[in-house]
Amino acid sequence: MNGPWHSYVYAVGRDGGDLDAVAAELTGLRGASLRTVAEDGLTALVSSVPADDFGTDGLTERMADLTELEALARAHHEVVEAAHARTTVLPMRLATVYLDDTRVSAMLSERALEFGELLTWLDGHAELGVKVYADPVRAQVEAAPAAPAAPSTGSGRAYLRRRRDQRRLRDDAYRAAGAVAGAVRDTVAPLSRGVVAHRPQQGELAAGPGENIANEAYLVPRTRVREFHQALAGLTGSDAGVRVEITGPWAPYSFATRPAESGAA
Repeated sequence: MNGPWHSYVYAVGRDGGDLDAVAAELTGLRGASLRTVAEDGLTALVSSVPADDFGTDGLTERMADLTELEALARAHHEVVEAAHARTTVLPMRLATVYLDDTRVSAMLSERALEFGELLTWLDGHAELGVKVYADPVRAQVEAAPAAPAAPSTGSGRAYLRRRRDQRRLRDDAYRAAGAVAGAVRDTVAPLSRGVVAHRPQQGELAAGPGENIANEAYLVPRTRVREFHQALAGLTGSDAGVRVEITGPWAPYSFATRPAESGAA
């Protein structure tokens, strides 16, 4: 192997062979072989990455390139989800890079107690995401069939009436979306161990029509994932101008502690 190389960490779990099996079955970023680094009862899932591309300057360039970022995120996610399917893991944040395996071992040793407690807390759980969207355009389309025939185009009064109705439908859609977001939290609180409120997604990150007004992650027992979906079934699309999107189950990205910044390359 030509160098220099850094060590890219995907996830951390307990010793026991499950992550060794994942390392033997999959490849990581750019098709690199996976391996494990073990210390103090913990195991990190790791691959080697070129230092030039994944040092501080290289990473800044990679993260600024949307094509590179998408490929990086996809490869990272595939490895983490494969590990999560076998055992409880702490997913590391995207682009967690250490100078070498020795630094990875030191990180595991330094955070052994913290990571061990987190892994115990996460045992048997998965992450489910719930996003609520306000969609005034949909509300207007759904209301159109019931609207009376439009007056002549030249009528200033008719124009003002249409503008007023559009504002009313827009306001109603946002109020309804806010009410649905509150109902989501109340409905699934008894089914989840924890919740993290993320910043609503905007621009290219937002999926589908409408404006994302609530973006939350829930830590749910694996045995209750189906119940979680069923509990929210009555809220998805129940109000004009409101859309609810449920994603997962995923590895618990929102509930994992990040590695110490001082140990990273």
